[in-house]
This record gives sequence, C-alpha cells and structure tokens, in this order.
Amino acid sequence: MNKLIRNLTFQVLVAIVLGGITGYYFKGFGPTAQLISKTFINMITMLIAPIIFLTIVLGIAGMNDMKKVGRVGGKALLYFEIVSTIALIIGVIVAHIVKPGVGVAANTSASANKLEVYQRAASEMKWGEFAAHIVPPNVFDAFAKGDILQVLFFAILFGYGLSRMGSYGQSLITTFDKLSKVFFNIMKVVMRLAPIAAFGGMAYTISTYGVSALKPLALLMVSVYITMLLFIFVVLNIICRIWKFSLWQYLKYIREEILIVLGTSSSESALPAMMEKLEKFGCSKSVVGLVIPTGYSFNLDGTTIYLSMSVIFLAQVFKIPLSIEQQLVIIGILMLTSKGAAAVTGGGFIVLTSTLAAMKIIPVEGVAILLGVDRFMSEARAITNVIGNGVATIVIAKSEGEFNAPVVLKTD
Repeated sequence: MNKLIRNLTFQVLVAIVLGGITGYYFKGFGPTAQLISKTFINMITMLIAPIIFLTIVLGIAGMNDMKKVGRVGGKALLYFEIVSTIALIIGVIVAHIVKPGVGVAANTSASANKLEVYQRAASEMKWGEFAAHIVPPNVFDAFAKGDILQVLFFAILFGYGLSRMGSYGQSLITTFDKLSKVFFNIMKVVMRLAPIAAFGGMAYTISTYGVSALKPLALLMVSVYITMLLFIFVVLNIICRIWKFSLWQYLKYIREEILIVLGTSSSESALPAMMEKLEKFGCSKSVVGLVIPTGYSFNLDGTTIYLSMSVIFLAQVFKIPLSIEQQLVIIGILMLTSKGAAAVTGGGFIVLTSTLAAMKIIPVEGVAILLGVDRFMSEARAITNVIGNGVATIVIAKSEGEFNAPVVLKTD
C-alpha cells in the first residue's frame, strides 16, 4: 500500500480527480489553482533550454560526423511531414462523417473581446519569416525567452564547433556532461511536484469553464478525442509494428509523462522528462536531442488534427459547403501554419485564426464559438503531440541503428 501511495502515476491520477472535484464545488479557487499550475510549468520551462542545449551539444560532439547530423535531421523532417499530413487528412474525414457542426448556433458575441486578442495576434504573424526566426539575433536572448528552435539551431552549431576540437575539447565535453546530470537531477526534484500541478490545472479548468460549457459542443469534443485515439492506436500503432516495437510497452513506459500533460494541459511539462525517458528506452542521446526539440515545432500531430476538424466544424456551423479543391487548399495551408503552433503564444487558437484569415472562406469570428471548450480539448492535443514525438524519435533512432533497447525497462 505504501509503495502505491509513493507511486508518481497514482499520485497524479488522484490529484486530477481531486482537482476536478475542487474546481466543480469551489469556483473561487480558480485563480489560485491557475497560479499553482503555472508555477510548475514555469519550473519545467526554466530547465528546457539548458537541457536541450546540453543534450544536443553532447550528442553531436560524440558523433564527430556532421553528415550524420544532417541525415538524422532530414529523416526527422520527412517523417514529421508525412505523419502530420496523415493526421490532417484523418481529421477532415472524421469531421465530414460525424458532422459535429450541424445544428450548432453561430453565436460569437459573448466572446468578442477575447476573440479580438487572437485576431490581432494572428494578423501579426508573418509565416514567411518563420524560417528566418530560427536563427537567433542574440543567443542569450534565445535562452532567456526559451525559444526552442533558436536554442536548437545554436546548439547544433556549438556541437559542431566542439566536435572539431578533437581531444582538446574533451575537458569541455566532460564539464557539459556533468552539467547535464545536474539539470536532470533538478528535473527529478521538480517532477515530484507534478501531482500538485495536476491538481491545480484540473481545478482551474473545471472552475473557470465549468462542465456546462461542454454541452453545446459535446459532439465536437467527442469527435476530436475519438480521432486522436484512432490516430494513436491505428496510425502510430502501425508505425510501431513496422519498426518492430510495442506501442503498449512504450505508452506504459511514459505513463507518468502522459498523466502530467493531462493534468497541466501543457506538452512543455513533459519535454525534459521525455528526453530522459527516451534515452533510457534505448534511443541515443544525439537522436533524442535532435528529434524531440524539432518535433516540438514540426510534429504536432494532435494540433493538426484539432485544426483540421475545427475548420470543417466551423464550415458546417456557418453552412458553407466546401468543394474538394477547397478542402485540399485547407490541408495545404494547415500543413504550413500548423508547423509554427508551438512557437507562438496562444498556439492552436492563433494558428486557427490565421488559417481562416488566409482562406477567406469561413468567417474569422467563428473561432469564438470554440473558446469555451478549447481548454478541454487542449489535453488531447498535448498528449497526442507528446506520444507522437516519442514514436518519431524511436523510429529515427532505429533507422539510424542508434537504438539499443535495455533488457529491462525501469521506471523510477
């Protein structure tokens, strides 16, 4: 019994249930609950940039082959594009079959003020500048802001520079290795607070939005969750079988990270822990360091499913018939806009708004309909993103011969 109580998975599950009950019966607890959850996410976020930097630098410095770095990165981007496109197509198909937007009233006035914020943010997005943004004008600023793509870019260059030093750079590699262990030890301490964060995140969601907000758009929510389950247990399962590893074993291994994401609605909360877990699962440090951070911006399977279904849902709400050509255009635009979702504050909603603005087919103000239930779907998006990135890392590691599964997989 004591072993069960001390188990982190059990603690997070209990915290989620207690958070839901607290949020339902004590509405005034919402602001405090949000503060609890946000503090934990901030603690995780402060570790992400240094952990990613050190992991990538150590991985590349150990490779001594930049052609291999380029090959791994190329494979990862190709994989991301193929799988995220499949996710988009599945979302569109399910939305057409279920028709969640039919019969929903298009009343957007209640959320006009909040919607204006998203519209303004979307109008400021310059997707053509996304590639240029990857190169940081100031390295320290990239670390201060926690911009993952910029840190990733600098880390690759730094790792290359260090690898060219040969034995002369060994002392620095040894120092970085020790620093990496320090940050992972800090992360283990922070992760013990995960149940408190899960409690706060769930209490905030229920107390702020309430269960009643789910009723009008329940069919959309159910459709999104079912679609993401289909994607995980059909598409990703097929990929796992092709590459000869068990999806169930993998999911069991990262169950604590999945529950933490469920409680906090943030994929960031599991990012450092996922990197450590995947190394223990058998992936090399260099592959983990390259694929996971890149996937955070380019392999958002859950977000792409949400975006595709939301666009079709809004078309149904406003009774706008979409031709096959228009739907292909939607998929094409989403393939581009979804890639920047994690790099933008407000993520999915801003990307959805910018996509509608680019299409000029569906009224942009229609996204206000989704404001009430977006928070309840964010858990599914984040969990699918985390699971998908882990599968991608294992696949790339296996394709590179950089996967050595331990005889016994241990979870702390």
